[in-house]
Amino acid sequence: MSVVKNKRNLSRLEFYSVARQLREDITRFLLRDFGIRNKIYKEVLEDNTELTTIEGYPEWIVDYLRKSIIVTVNQLMDNIVAANSIYPINMREVEERRILQDRAIMNCEQLLQKLTYCADVLPVSLLKFEPYAVTIDKEIALLKGWRKSTNAISAKIMNKGERVRQ
Repeated sequence: MSVVKNKRNLSRLEFYSVARQLREDITRFLLRDFGIRNKIYKEVLEDNTELTTIEGYPEWIVDYLRKSIIVTVNQLMDNIVAANSIYPINMREVEERRILQDRAIMNCEQLLQKLTYCADVLPVSLLKFEPYAVTIDKEIALLKGWRKSTNAISAKIMNKGERVRQ
């Protein structure tokens, strides 16, 4: 017995699986503070405030970059899940799904830029980010392929001028 498509759970589509693995890998990398050796220095300034630095960089920059990246990777997952939950049967739903797919691709591009920024400002080799960049590029290609399938649904709706039954 089959389940109606709009009542199904999230499928094991490759773009979803790769995004989940990417989120897990990046989270683990962030838990290790970008692979920076944690040489923490504390300094008391003239006004009796304490400044904490990690390998010559203020602790706040590591926190800022970590939070920025984790927010973006979570937005990526949110957009993928939201787009995958729409089973378009009219043009409005096709457009909504397409916008969410575009946002997911945008999140991947943002991740690449944020990782590059980390390599620019932290004492971390760009090579440490390469595996994540390769995975992000793969995710972009998968998302674009998924978006093409949405275009096919759109064409069916336009040709029939009515609801598509899936």
